[in-house]
Parts: sequence; structure tokens; C-alpha cells
Amino acid sequence: MRIYLAFFQTQARGPGTANYGFWADMMRAGLQEGGHTVLESPTIDWTAAMNLIAPGALAAWRDRTWSAVLGELAAEQARGGVDLFLGYFFPQQVEPAAVHEIRRRGIPAVNFFCDNVREFRRVPDAYRPFDLHWVPEWEALPLYRAAGLAHIHAPMPVWIPPDYRHVSDRESPDVTFLGSRDPLRSELFGRLEHLDVRVSIRGKGWQPDEAPASAPVATDLRERLGNQADFVRQHGLAAWLRKFRPGKTSPAPEPPTDWLGAPVSREEYLRLSRESAVTLGVNRYDSPRLRPGEIAAYSRLRDIEAPMLGACYLTEWAPGLDQLYDLEEEITTYRDVAGLAAQIQRLLADPTRRLRLRHAAQRRALQAHTIGMTLQKITSALGLRAVSRA
Repeated sequence: MRIYLAFFQTQARGPGTANYGFWADMMRAGLQEGGHTVLESPTIDWTAAMNLIAPGALAAWRDRTWSAVLGELAAEQARGGVDLFLGYFFPQQVEPAAVHEIRRRGIPAVNFFCDNVREFRRVPDAYRPFDLHWVPEWEALPLYRAAGLAHIHAPMPVWIPPDYRHVSDRESPDVTFLGSRDPLRSELFGRLEHLDVRVSIRGKGWQPDEAPASAPVATDLRERLGNQADFVRQHGLAAWLRKFRPGKTSPAPEPPTDWLGAPVSREEYLRLSRESAVTLGVNRYDSPRLRPGEIAAYSRLRDIEAPMLGACYLTEWAPGLDQLYDLEEEITTYRDVAGLAAQIQRLLADPTRRLRLRHAAQRRALQAHTIGMTLQKITSALGLRAVSRA
């Protein structure tokens, strides 16, 4: 197949930039391994819209960007045809009229989105023009059913190099978490400190000298009022009112400084994931719709990537994980900080079980949760043939 990919490609890959480019890297490699031709824009930076607040600036970006897309698609249709348009779009990035035009030209349009339960109470109207929606979160499926939109449930898109598709013969004694800091993760590991376990934490934002990235802030009064109205539409009036209630009176615990390390390279990330005695996942998320103290979780990309790498993987329980794995036989889970400490201790005490988990989880992930398997679901739902076509 010839697939036009608009999957958060970004021209910004340096230090301090938002880490979006890996999404396209994964998809491109997975599709190409399946023998498909990946068509991409040489100039469009899909992440640029994430830094725009003013409605006029966003509208101008959409008009400019989607005009370029339609021109590129016309050229590719003349050159060899386009079998599928596959995107990863936040609603503000979508120009519905352009998606309608893509479909009018006979190209099926599919959108992937992985923050549904955190971002939405209902599916945004901007998503309606797509033929099909790729939904990885189990709890988001009712949103798409209620909206009457065609969708498939499929895992997060992950591709790993062939050299890593076997269980490593080396194992370090470390319990490792690899990921950026956020307040929920920090509080979880802070509460773990006194439970007789130790975690090696590596990623962006954990060290004190790392300044957190600042989000763009609206300065125009009309923009600020518009943002508040958008917030109420997206999250509801109750969530908006909670913004004005007093916050926590006591600071959340922080993990010990000697647990914390700097971000790692991609090569080191892969090595640590597969060679650590236990590799951790944290699936909890924050949302304005959650009440104070409420914990909610959804399965993340790491829940596919770590098992593919042959990790002994312990992750936070989330709805739908039991649809992906045989829990406790392929991956292990925890529901709170006490359960996390207990599971770590059990795994560290049982090297035979760790090895069995590594093999079982990797086998399941590589057989059932690949990009190629998801593409088969997509083409089946659309009535297409997922054949290679140069």
C-alpha cells in the first residue's frame, strides 16, 4: 500500500523540544517493514499548531498546512496513487473540509488519538469527517460508540529494531523507571521511598537544575475568555469550578535525589528497558475532570514497547490491560504504592519467574501487538486489501 503519513512529524528534535517525533518514527518503520510505501510531507511540521493559541493564528496554520497536504496528495495520486491517509491529530490541528476533500478523492482517512479519556468528555466534532478512528484506550471506546463513529480498538503503535527482538542474556539488579517527571509520578515514587525498595529513575525533568517547559499563555483578553469557554466545553462546568478551589495544603513527597538521573539516549533507553531486573510503567494521569485525590489510569505506549523489548515489566493496572496480556503470566501489575513495593520485592526474589515473564510478554507483544497487525484491522474495517504496492 501507498500510505500518506501525517503522524506528528516534527522538524524540532533538539534538547528542550517536545518529544513528538518518535510517533512518526515508529509508524514509518513499522509500515516500511511490512513492505508499504510511506509518503510524507518534506516541509510540514505537524507539531507547530501545539504552540498556537490565538484562533486567527490557528486558522491560518490550518489553511496553509492542509492546502499543502491536498497539493501533495494530488501529486502522489498522479505519481502512483494513495491507498490510505493515516494521521495522528489533536482536534485543533484538523481542517474538516480538507478531510472531506481527501475522502472525496477516494482516499480513506484514519485518525489515531491516544489521550481521549484525559482530554475529552465527548468526541470532538473535528474528528467526525474521518472514515475510521484508531482508539488505543479501552475506556474511550464508549465515547466513539456514543458518537456513532466507526472505530477499532488497537494498541499504541510500537516498532523496535530486529536486533532487540530477543530476550537479553544480561540482567542488571536495578528496578528502573524511564520517563519524564510529572507530579503524579513524582508523588508515587516519593511514597515508595520508605517501603524497602529502591528505583532508578531516568528522564526529563527529574533533576533539580532542569527548568520545566513553559506552556504558551494567552495574553489577549478575548483569547483568555475564549480559552475558558473552550475549557468548559471540553471538561464541563464542575471541572472549571474546581480550578478555583484551594489546592493541597501540604507538599507531596518527592523521590530521593539519589534515585534520580538525567535523560538517556534512545540506545540507552532500549538497553535499560530490556536489561533491568524490573522495568516499571506508570499509567496514572491527571485531568480537570478528576476530583481531588482521585486516581485514574489508561494503558500507555510503554505497555507495548517494554514487553516487545523483553523486559520484566511491572506496570500500573489500567482498564483493558487484560485484553492485551495474561496478567501475572506475561506482565505484572500494581494498583497502589503498597502493591508496587510488594510486586517489586516478589520479582527481585524470583529470577526464574522474571525470565519466564520476559519471554512470555515479548512473544505476545511481537505476535499480537505490532503495527502490522493494527494495519490489518484498519484495512479490514475499511474493506481494503493490505497489500504491498511500491
